[in-house]
Amino acid sequence: MKERFLKYQAKTTPNPLCIEIKKAKGSYIWDRYGKKYLDFVAGVSATTLGHRHPIIIKEIKKQLNKYMHVMVYGEFIQKPAVQLSESIINKLPQKLEVIYLTNSGTEAIEGAMKLAKKSTGRSEFIAAKNSYHGSTHGALSLLGVTTQKEGYGPLLPNVKFIRFNNFDDLNKITNKTAAVVLETIQGGAGFILPKKDYLFLVKKKCESVGSLLILDEIQPGFGRTGKLFGFEHFNVTPDILVMGKGMGGGLPIGAFCSSRKLMKVIQEKPKLGHITTFGGNPIVASSALATLKVLYKKNIMSEISEKELLFRQRLKHPHIKKINGIGLMLAIVLKNRSIANKLVEEVMKDGLILFWLLWEKKAVRISPPLNITLKEINKGCDIIIKNLSRINDN
Repeated sequence: MKERFLKYQAKTTPNPLCIEIKKAKGSYIWDRYGKKYLDFVAGVSATTLGHRHPIIIKEIKKQLNKYMHVMVYGEFIQKPAVQLSESIINKLPQKLEVIYLTNSGTEAIEGAMKLAKKSTGRSEFIAAKNSYHGSTHGALSLLGVTTQKEGYGPLLPNVKFIRFNNFDDLNKITNKTAAVVLETIQGGAGFILPKKDYLFLVKKKCESVGSLLILDEIQPGFGRTGKLFGFEHFNVTPDILVMGKGMGGGLPIGAFCSSRKLMKVIQEKPKLGHITTFGGNPIVASSALATLKVLYKKNIMSEISEKELLFRQRLKHPHIKKINGIGLMLAIVLKNRSIANKLVEEVMKDGLILFWLLWEKKAVRISPPLNITLKEINKGCDIIIKNLSRINDN
């Protein structure tokens, strides 16, 4: 199978991890040889409640027995999509009234950008250096690492970049700006939190020049920070909210959300201003709705801070400089890139899955299922500390 994988399936890196998966359940993954791995990555924050959560599986099977795809998004009334939309909107601030369901986070970013341009009549976007919003052309235009875009130009014009958490750079937001697009918590940069009042002041600046604030919650959203969305920690409400990843409980989904007034601009002049075939897919919507219900019924988000504290207490070692992030969106920042690489490789031998971050090469991500147990956290931390003690500091 490895030979066929390497021969037929396109790759994103020269050296993929190549674990051949046999099954997965809860916080664990098994390979073809029966080796069991504790998963501290959760599909890069996507499997919110772990692998094959029984309630999610039950709801998927229930929907499978009724219907699957029946029509492009927005034409037929499909109960799972309606219920999911209603459930999310009822948990958001009043100004976020309508949600558009997509197939992924990057597709949701594209929709949010179109919405901003159409509603403001402007074409300029401002994004942050070291940002990541996806790999499609619009999202790639917002990506804040120049080398990552080499060979893919020309991309969208009129995109400017500011330094995340730099208050002086807010002067770059002007009456030419359609929207400022920021990750609520910068992911690829190393799980960087916004400074006190930073996002609040970005929003104020946007309001003063008639621009919109788009917050990318693709990774922090759906409970990962201990609240449903990360922006709830920071005294701000975006004009357009983008979500994805953990929203589907392991199935592909995304969405962008805004006021009813704003969202109407893609309905006409022209009609079909933003369309998608599989957005709101009933199987995926059933999985997402089940994920949301479990998050609240089991009070999972109320336990996140305790789990974060345990990680911070256990992960102390001379090789660890600091731990960035919040909740179960954590980045271990190590002394150098070599230690980070060796750690990911070595813990795998002991049955633990860690992974890298996009731009901060000295960091290793910890983004396990939100319902991971304290016992499992301790087990994984034991493996990390044991392996760090074996790695030379060079």
